[in-house]
Amino acid sequence: MTPSEVLPEGESGPLQAGTALAEAPPPGPGNTVGEPSRGSGLTRLLTRYNTTVVTALAIFSAFVVGAVVMIATSPQALAAWASFPSNPGGAVITSWTLVATAYAALLGGSLGNPGAYLHAFTTRTPAAFDTAFNPLSETLVAAAPLLLAGLSVSLAFKAGLFNIGGPSQVIAGAITAGWVGMTMPGLPLVVHMPLAVLAGLAGGAVAGWIPGILRARTGANEVIVTIMLNYVALNLLVYLLSLPVFLPSGHANAISRPTLPSAQMPLLAGAGLRVNAGIVLAALVTVAVALLLRRTTLGFHIRMLGASPGAARAAGVSSPRTITVVFVLAGGMCGLAGAVEILGVSNQLVPNYGLTIGFTAIIVALLGRARPGGVALAALLFGAFQAGGLQMQASTSVPIELVQVIEAVIVFFIAAPALIRAIYRIRTTGGGLRLISQGWGG
Repeated sequence: MTPSEVLPEGESGPLQAGTALAEAPPPGPGNTVGEPSRGSGLTRLLTRYNTTVVTALAIFSAFVVGAVVMIATSPQALAAWASFPSNPGGAVITSWTLVATAYAALLGGSLGNPGAYLHAFTTRTPAAFDTAFNPLSETLVAAAPLLLAGLSVSLAFKAGLFNIGGPSQVIAGAITAGWVGMTMPGLPLVVHMPLAVLAGLAGGAVAGWIPGILRARTGANEVIVTIMLNYVALNLLVYLLSLPVFLPSGHANAISRPTLPSAQMPLLAGAGLRVNAGIVLAALVTVAVALLLRRTTLGFHIRMLGASPGAARAAGVSSPRTITVVFVLAGGMCGLAGAVEILGVSNQLVPNYGLTIGFTAIIVALLGRARPGGVALAALLFGAFQAGGLQMQASTSVPIELVQVIEAVIVFFIAAPALIRAIYRIRTTGGGLRLISQGWGG
């Protein structure tokens, strides 16, 4: 399997040996080659924006599945459905109330409550503004590292590579950024914080360079190498947390001392809200990646390598050099994600640090179709899940694990776009050739 198999139809992916070209469907009534099927205006609109519609319907379908799981695991809903023959309305109302309350809490915990916003702008007090904007602040805080790590995975996808080593690269960035942030007292904020961020970038880049150079020079499978490096990084972190350089004096627990205030990300909206400069850094990196892919020679080489390695070699593109550069850049972005997390959110290292960010980044990249703008929207969505899930669990009896169920179902539907099209009877874009790629692309 290659990234072209994982990325939904319509996305460019690597064309490897053994690739077959599926012929376009033959012309038929209202379905000529290269032309979408004729029909109603809505049908033509859905066909034109097929990829976006399928993504939106995949998310919607995941929420529907989440609602079913919620009802099937609620004692109150099950009791109401047990008496359905005698009281059908009660079962429906109980189920609807359960789902509506949970999803309202999820939405309110991620974007805020309209009443709280109205109260804040009416009273104009700092406390009211903090209360109203706290959910949105928490969403942005959670989205920033996911965006950076998601861009890392998507950049590798563009080159036809799988970067499954997000956790190791996030950990490496957090270790180096945390070490600089803990051990250099006396530096001003304008020096200490950027220095710690650059250290995180460097740590992640080194962690990315290892699988990159192995893939480029020896042909080692990057999936296996990056997965194994995740275990190396996790155990290295546990070892480092036993050393005095990270361990607080007089403590034996496997938790590092906090980073110094001079190294922490500046807050953007005052002390009452946690949103910090990390989201600004993530937005700048998103723009930089978009410009890299579309406006630079290196970006053209990356896209050419992902579309067809054979054509790239024939055009004089150095595959080993490009692969190495891609992994260094991808590792650096994951390192920035670790730096943003340690300097702006947690401020301390613990075992299994960054594991969730590194693996969720793969889902974010897939949902965002490996495009910088799409990855940004996907990161905001998953940041909203993380922030709103906590509120949903606090306000209702629905556990936060339901959010993970929704995320998993989204991945399932994104990986099977044909299923979504079959469920909602959406026609694929007519005409053209479709790539059917086989093998790992090694």
